[in-house]
Amino acid sequence: MKWTTYFNRGFVQKGRSMHNEFTAIMERDGDWYVAYCLEVPGANGQGSTLEECKENLAAAIELILEDRREDMLRGVPSDAQREVVTVG
Repeated sequence: MKWTTYFNRGFVQKGRSMHNEFTAIMERDGDWYVAYCLEVPGANGQGSTLEECKENLAAAIELILEDRREDMLRGVPSDAQREVVTVG
């Protein structure tokens, strides 16, 4: 039996006051739950419970966004202005 759960996950990056919500698709696969995030390609999670699966997916999202942000900031000129933009 395979079923899918859709949910939005609040996200706070450590050391920052950023809050985002992401859509997760969760499916049961035998004794395991597997999940992926629509907005963050490559972010996947799995676990023996829904909670463990969500926690692992949230950790994957955090790592991917942190890595992408650091990677992109390497190319920003030192005199560029950096601002926070709030959406929603």
